[in-house]
Amino acid sequence: MLISAILVLLLGLVSGEIVRRIGAPPLLGMIIVGILMGEEMGNLLDPTVLELAPDLRTTAVMIILMRAGLGLDREKLLQQGSVALRLGFLPALAEMSAIALFATLLFDFNWEIGLLLGCIISAESPAVIVPGMLRLKSSGWGVDKGIADAILTGSALSDVFVLLIFSLLLNLLEQGIETDALAFLPVQIVLQIVLGIAIGLAVAKLITVILAKINLAQNPVHEVMIVGSIALGLIALAETFPYFSGYLATMGLGFFLIEFDAPLARRLRVEFNHLWIVAEIVLFVLLGANLELSVLEAVLLPGLALLLLGLLIGRSIGWYLSTVGSNWNWREKLFLLPGNSPKATVQAAVGAIPLSMGLEGGDIILAIAVLSILVTAPVGAWAIPTFAPKLLEKGEVDPTKVSVKQKIRLLAAVDTSPLAKEVLSKVASYARETNAEVIVLHVISHKEDEETTELRQLTQRLLADIPYRFLTANDIVANAIVETAQYHQVSDIIMGKRGHQPLEEVLLGSNSQAVLERSPIPVILVEENNHE
Repeated sequence: MLISAILVLLLGLVSGEIVRRIGAPPLLGMIIVGILMGEEMGNLLDPTVLELAPDLRTTAVMIILMRAGLGLDREKLLQQGSVALRLGFLPALAEMSAIALFATLLFDFNWEIGLLLGCIISAESPAVIVPGMLRLKSSGWGVDKGIADAILTGSALSDVFVLLIFSLLLNLLEQGIETDALAFLPVQIVLQIVLGIAIGLAVAKLITVILAKINLAQNPVHEVMIVGSIALGLIALAETFPYFSGYLATMGLGFFLIEFDAPLARRLRVEFNHLWIVAEIVLFVLLGANLELSVLEAVLLPGLALLLLGLLIGRSIGWYLSTVGSNWNWREKLFLLPGNSPKATVQAAVGAIPLSMGLEGGDIILAIAVLSILVTAPVGAWAIPTFAPKLLEKGEVDPTKVSVKQKIRLLAAVDTSPLAKEVLSKVASYARETNAEVIVLHVISHKEDEETTELRQLTQRLLADIPYRFLTANDIVANAIVETAQYHQVSDIIMGKRGHQPLEEVLLGSNSQAVLERSPIPVILVEENNHE
């Protein structure tokens, strides 16, 4: 089992990186590696790992939903609330109905089995949509109109709706259900949504008390362990007591944590992003390992036709109805094609259930579920970042709602005086705290001498664990510092000043004063003995 875990993580990472470098979505490489290691080909994985796949998949979905909740913007969500609500029902309902209709024609299914297939195929994949939408929010595409937030929320509601219909149909086909129970379906859907949101709210409040007031966690790792365990417990509890949506409760938990304790939400957002790096590999490699390729051959062409008809006739009608009356332009509405159609997680989780129950057409249902994953997941993961710049408008990123990837670069301006050690020590401390890289600049008026060599050696010793570049310049000191800082786009300039006199007396006519006056970049001054 240990060897299997190593193969999953290492080969999944390497294959994803190779595929990314050729311009395709990394999950495609992970799925391919999973297929190659699965039972039908290499058979390299321990059976225990495959048996654990559903639980590992649930854990990955929990991480996805927490990231989604922690990335939602309340103001944008209120602005697009009607669209988000309609996206939660209409596209799935329209696609479900279209697939049920065409399945009766292409595969000679009865209406109930066709609708069961429609439920499975119409579900949207949080494993593809959530990371894609969060990347858009981090880049600013569509943020002014809250398009990513609407898609994220609509996708979560859609899966709640679809899974409720699916479970009801299974019960109907297995045991039979009274007409009254069917009439009660809308009440069940509303109940699951309302209770899911309410439970997410209550648990978020409890967590803020535990972590912010009682201070039970000593560091962000403890915080993510506590929150992740509770979120996973919500999903597991919903499976035992299906009166609320565990998915919605988990997503709501992340959303309400932003409202109750924004600093805590920011720390959790960073840690869950780190967890997703591992969870993504496990999710898609095991997805590939569990795919049954042998069932695809007989239904390949009619299956592709069914998926295309469901998308173009069914889901497109749902998208149109969802955005009627909104402030979205036609380009933004068209973005729903790549942004709201990928399928993977739900199909992998429930696609084999009809076959395991012995229902007629279960093998065909599984084959089409597999086909929907292989076609829409990689295409969606590629299309979201590809078409967003072409169809969406770029707005200002809100760093309080998403993790903004920004490489921090510091400039340390040093001379050959003893103060250089203080400056380098300070910049090293900042760089370690912020995971920054450093530009060390020494302005000389002559050729490099012994003192400059000693300064290089001091820099190498104090910045040994930090990525840095040592540069020299032959110019007016203040000009060289400001121009170098702007050219390398540093976030801060760190330089020294001598003495403990009032700042305005010391700096008059000095290089420090000149840099402060000319630089549009913040300047941090370090005194001897490291007094700032």
